[in-house]
Amino acid sequence: MTDLSHFCGPPNRYVDAANRFVTARGIRFAYRELGPQTGVPLVLFNHWGAVLDNFDPRIVDALAATHRVIATDYRGIGVSGGTAPLTVGEMAQDMIALIRAVGFEQVDLLGFSLGGFVAQDVALKAPGLVRKLILTGTGPAGGVGIDKGGAVSWPLIIKGLLTFRDPKFYLFFTSTARPQSCEGLPEPLEGAQNGSG
Repeated sequence: MTDLSHFCGPPNRYVDAANRFVTARGIRFAYRELGPQTGVPLVLFNHWGAVLDNFDPRIVDALAATHRVIATDYRGIGVSGGTAPLTVGEMAQDMIALIRAVGFEQVDLLGFSLGGFVAQDVALKAPGLVRKLILTGTGPAGGVGIDKGGAVSWPLIIKGLLTFRDPKFYLFFTSTARPQSCEGLPEPLEGAQNGSG
């Protein structure tokens, strides 16, 4: 007899998780699910311009070892339908509707960057829906420097377009000549790349 148990239930690795869809607010939203089917689900909200494939699978897999994890695409982003919203408030309303459409009464939220803005607004708009709020690489509305986000990010986005690199390379990685973690180590050999020389 063939063992088919690995085909039942959600996958164990994010890279194996299939796109799923749910309709909420008249929009077809894409999401992925993995991890145990017990406990309070952990819903992930990603950064600006991110799609489901931009979630780091190592982080998601680690979270899914002990939590039911739901990764989401925003409206008009990735394979979700509709037109991308213009405000964090609209994104929060969409995510509240998505969470309820999937059938959850209470969730934990993890928001990264823009996703942190969305998660905070979800918690304000639907406090009974949110048990725990985890914010990473984000800030509060009106926080120091938050209003400078566009002035900092747009030049980096344009730099990405002009250099034919993904703008996220410039947005999420520093441009230091040598990582601080290398201080005190000898300089690499001339011509050596990726530790192969």
